[in-house]
Order: sequence, then structure tokens, then C-alpha cells
Amino acid sequence: MTARNDTAPLSFREKVGYGLGDMASNFYMGFFGLFLLYYYTDVFGISPAAAATMLLVTKIVDAVSDPAMGIIADRTESRWGKYRPYLLWVAVPYALLGYLLFLGPELGDVGKLVYAYVTYTLVMLAYTAINVPYSALLAVISPVAEERTKATQFRFVFASLGTLCVGAFATPLVNMLGGGDEVLGFRLTIILFAVLSVLIFWITFATTRERIRPTHHDSKVGDDVSALLRNISWLVLVAVGILVVIGLIARFASIVFYLKYYLLDDGARIFLIFDKTALLTSCGLIGQLLGALSTPALAARFEKHHLVIGMNILHAVLLGVCFAIPPDQFELIVVVHSLGIFTFGVIITLLFSMYTDCAEYGEWRTGKNTAGLTVSASMFSLKFGSAVGGALPGFMLAWFGFVANEVQTDTAITGIRLMFNVLPAVFFVAAGVLMSFYRIDRATLQRVESELHERRAAAAR
Repeated sequence: MTARNDTAPLSFREKVGYGLGDMASNFYMGFFGLFLLYYYTDVFGISPAAAATMLLVTKIVDAVSDPAMGIIADRTESRWGKYRPYLLWVAVPYALLGYLLFLGPELGDVGKLVYAYVTYTLVMLAYTAINVPYSALLAVISPVAEERTKATQFRFVFASLGTLCVGAFATPLVNMLGGGDEVLGFRLTIILFAVLSVLIFWITFATTRERIRPTHHDSKVGDDVSALLRNISWLVLVAVGILVVIGLIARFASIVFYLKYYLLDDGARIFLIFDKTALLTSCGLIGQLLGALSTPALAARFEKHHLVIGMNILHAVLLGVCFAIPPDQFELIVVVHSLGIFTFGVIITLLFSMYTDCAEYGEWRTGKNTAGLTVSASMFSLKFGSAVGGALPGFMLAWFGFVANEVQTDTAITGIRLMFNVLPAVFFVAAGVLMSFYRIDRATLQRVESELHERRAAAAR
């Protein structure tokens, strides 16, 4: 297949269509990040340490499956392209496995843990099979970095909206649909999000195009991996992506515990149908949405990696401020939390556009387009970071003597406060420092784009 260029700006319809795909993803990943640890400990009845261990151990599979899926996608040939077909093929299995995760069968302690291991592993495999190609699609949707950044903005606007829908409506839906039975409530709520995910993935498939048609991929897998490992900026992105997702998910996984046991939230509605959990979560995610919307304007003024450094440090400072706020100042906690998640919205939007910059840089150096393999790291950073971020609070709960559904000791309360504020701050500071080693600046990227355009135009003749 020969190279082909289409440098025209992406239509609004296509940017929305592409962005919707991450809304479908975040109906699940947002749900898991916010509620899975709580579901396992307080609803399904698994101990915090066992749940945390399960979340970490299952990532061994992802260490293999994520790059493997990238390699498979890079070598896929179909009338729909390399990456789009997976949005069509995998959507239904992805939805069904998400439902099974929250089925909540009556089993013994060992049976519950085995069930958690199996269902969580399977749903993460399905996530890999649909989201590695979805992320790689960004690298071939346009040969112009500015257009890819705009598409990434739409992606994370809709990602924020997806997680916002989960944060705002999940607990009210669980309460209303379950009628006091949390197992039933979670089961019925996930059905709703599963059906929506399938429909939205199919919309993304129907509204997007693959404009960059790489030549037939005939290089050895080992050569692709070796070339990728020599890309220092890509290695930095992988590490930074893992760190910031650990920080965010550690905080999100702690929200329910922080509100229930430190702020003594009883689940009562405080605004319309929303309780404190829904309000804090949704306001924070509105902050993330605003951060994603602000990213192109900020990226036009600053180098991307400098902006990522600054936003990470600012996020850590805001977490320190939040730690000092007393529990009776809920409104102030909401404001500071929302500002922090605003910075994350900027960070994550930039990181994913920078993955495609690395893919272009790698093609420029090697002559091979390995977008699937390159961005598979973004999926691994999301999943591994989510697993570690979700697991660390579980280990901290066990370490500080937390007992589910009981009045907590002062020691346990201190642990909850640390895992909600201080623990995430450590990871954001580390990410900011590490980002200083990123090497692809604006001038380099302009040269890469120009020379790749010439190569693709020559190949198309």
C-alpha cells in the first residue's frame, strides 16, 4: 500500500467522532478508577490488600498484551484500514466483559477473589484490543501535528465528559436502580454504560478516516521494538504517563473513602440528585474538561514538555493545599480539587498528542510507521498506572488499619488523608522532574513533518 497525504484540516464532525471514542472508553475506565476498589472492598467483600494485589498482579498480562496488540494492529490490512476495524469488532465483547466484572455472584472468599482476577484480566484484554488501535488511529488521522493536537483536544474533552457522566450519575444510579442493594445497583448501572459504549465506538468507526497509508509493514518485530527503545523521548513519555495516571487514580480511588470516613458523608443529597461524592467528582471532572479545552491555546504559547512540567508541579502544590483544609470546608475542598484536575486535563491531553509526535519522529528516523506499537505504551501507561494508582490506596488502607463499614481510628483517618493528597503529590512531582528529559521540541517536529510530507508525496507518485 502506498503512502498518501491529506493535509486539509479535520472536519468538526470527524474531530467529534474521534473524541467520542474516548468517552466510550472512560465510561469504563472512569467507573473503574472511581469505584472499583470501593466495590471490591465494601460491596463484593474482598479485603483491601487482596484487591490491591489483584490489581497489580493482573498487569503482568498487560505488559505482554499491550505491545502485542500494537504489533498486530500495525500489521493489519483491511478495507477499513489498520486501526479502525477494531472499533467495530471488539466493542460488543468489551461491553459484555465490563458487565461481568460487576455481576457480583455469591461465592466464598476464595471464589470471589478468583472471579475478580479472571473478570478483571479479561476486561483489560478487551480494553487493549479496542484502545490500542483507537489511540494509534490518531497517528494516521492527519499528517499535521496541529490537527492531531486538535483531535487530541476533542478526545480528552469527551474523555472528561465520559468520566464526568460516571462521576455525576453513577452513585445516584446505583442508589436508584439498586433500591438499597449495592450489588444490584452496580450491576444495572454498568449495563447502561456498556450499551452506550458499544454505540459510541461504532459512531467513532463510522465518522473517522485513516489518511496516512503506510507502506506494507514487513520489518521484524524485534527491529521495531529496538528502534522504539532508542527513542529517548518516547521512553520519557511512557514513564511520565505512568506516574501521572498513578497520581490521579490514587486520588480518585480515595475519594469515596475520604468523603465517607473523613468528611463523614452519609450519602445524603446536597444538590438535586447529587451527594457529596457525585458533586466533588463531577466538579473535578469539569475542571479536567476545561483543562483539555485550554490545551491548544496553551500549547501555542509554550513548548509542550515545558507546559507538562509546570502543570505537574502546580498540581502537587494544590494537593498540599488540599491536605491542610479542615473537613468542615467542603466547598473549598471542591474548588482546590477542581483546580488540580484542571492541570491534569492539560497534562493528559498534551501527553497523548506527544505520543503521536514520537510516532512521527520514529518514522522520520527509521522509515517505518509503527504507530500501533508506539501508542500501545499510552494504553499500558493508562492501565498500569490505573492499576497501581488503584492498588496503592488499598495497601495503605490495610497498613493503617482500615476496617470497612466501621468507625475508623485516628491512624486510619490519617492514612486516608495521606492517600488522598500526599501520595498523589509525590507522583506528580516525579513526573514533572522526569519530563525535563524530553527532547522533541517544536522546531524538531516542524522539520520532521516537512520531510515526512516530502517522502509521502514522492511515494504516492
